[in-house]
Amino acid sequence: MKMRANGSLYERCTDWPKLPEGWAFGYVPGVAVDSQDRIHVVHRGEHPVIVFDADGNVIRSWGDGLFGMAHGLTIGPDDIMYIVDCDHHTVRKFAPDGELLLTLGTEDQASPDGRPFNKPTDLALGPAGEVYVSDGYGASRMHKFSPEGELLLSWGAEGEGPGQFNMPHGVHVDERGQVFVADRENNRIQVFTPDGDFISELTGFAQPCNLVMAQDAVYVAELGHRLSILDRDWQVLAQWDGEADETKGLFIAPHDVAMDSHGNLYVTEVLEGSRVQKFLRC
Repeated sequence: MKMRANGSLYERCTDWPKLPEGWAFGYVPGVAVDSQDRIHVVHRGEHPVIVFDADGNVIRSWGDGLFGMAHGLTIGPDDIMYIVDCDHHTVRKFAPDGELLLTLGTEDQASPDGRPFNKPTDLALGPAGEVYVSDGYGASRMHKFSPEGELLLSWGAEGEGPGQFNMPHGVHVDERGQVFVADRENNRIQVFTPDGDFISELTGFAQPCNLVMAQDAVYVAELGHRLSILDRDWQVLAQWDGEADETKGLFIAPHDVAMDSHGNLYVTEVLEGSRVQKFLRC
C-alpha cells in the first residue's frame, strides 16, 4: 500500500519490525530515532525498551521491571533518552547505554496541587536544552525545567479556554522555541511562547496524542484512527485514515510518530493496535 504526503510517496513496510520468537508488544506509546537512525520503541510489556536497526532487527532491549506505565519517549541530539512514566509520576533521563542520570518527580507520589507530577504524559526539549513536560492525566498542566532539572515555571488548568487543557497529552518545541501541546480531549493543538503565554490554537483534530515537525511538515498522531500531515502553515496535506478494525485501514489508535534521517516514518499504536509501523519514503 502506497500513500502520498508532502510531495513524497510512502509505502507501508509489512515485515517491520522483526520481533524474536515469543516476544510481543503491549501498548506501544512511544517511538524516537537517535543520531545513528536506530529506532527506540517503548511499550507496556516484557522488554519495555527495544532498539531496532533500520531493517527492523532487534539490537538490544532493556528496562524490565523499571516502569509503572511508560508513556512518552524523547531522544535528544546527544542521544540522551527521556522516558515519562505515568503511573510512577516521574520523568527519567538515561544515557544511551541505559544508565539512569536524573529523575524528575517523586516515584509513586502524585502531586495534588499542580506541582510536578500527577500522571505526566510526554516531554520535549527546547533549543537550549530546556525540558517541557505535559502533566496530562492528573493535573492539566505544563512544566518547564532547566537542562539541569530545576523547575522554572508551570502553567495551565482544566478547561476549554486558551491555556486550559483537557488531557495535555503530547508536546513538541520548534526551532524558535514555540511550544506545541496536543490537547487531546479538546481535539486541538495549542501554541505557547517559551514562557507559557498563549499564542494560538489549531483545531479539527481527532484526539491528537503527539506530533513531530520534520522536513517542513507537521505529523500528528491522532487516537481517532488517523495520522494527519500538514504544512508549517497548518494546511492539511494528507490524512492517512484507519478504523477500529485493522483489516479496514492503516491505523487503529495512533499514539506517537517519529521520522529518521531518510524521511521514513514510524507510527506507534495503543489499544487494539499495540504495534509500531514503518512507512518507507520511496
